[in-house]
Amino acid sequence: MKKTVNFLLFLLFAFNTIACNNTQSNNNLTSDDNTPKVKKIEVYYFHYTRRCATCMAVENETEKILKELYPEKVKNEQITFQSINLDEGKSEELAEKYKVSGQTLLFVSGTETVNLTNEAFMYARTTPDKLKEKIKATIDQLTN
Repeated sequence: MKKTVNFLLFLLFAFNTIACNNTQSNNNLTSDDNTPKVKKIEVYYFHYTRRCATCMAVENETEKILKELYPEKVKNEQITFQSINLDEGKSEELAEKYKVSGQTLLFVSGTETVNLTNEAFMYARTTPDKLKEKIKATIDQLTN
């Protein structure tokens, strides 16, 4: 019985890894110090058509957190959120621009890019408050 349970857990883990295809790039904050900081922040969530519960939670929680923490900035489009399906042809140019090839959560302001994919996938379903803290710290960093 224990072997069966372990095997099923292994299969579940393997399926989740394959389904999410959590390939990402651009893990570090990048900046060109000569460029003036832009106050507009664009948040991109790249995904595929077929998604697991965690993938959907990343999108839903991120959008909810942005609206909760920054309602005026979202309303005034100082902070924008876009969910981008990588299976659709029109997403290719943006995916190439940010070197994205799988589910990825990016925060972009001017020339600065912060990748929160790992944190989003760790916290979106189980501890969204931690994701909220990470998002707030990222937005604060990009607006200062």
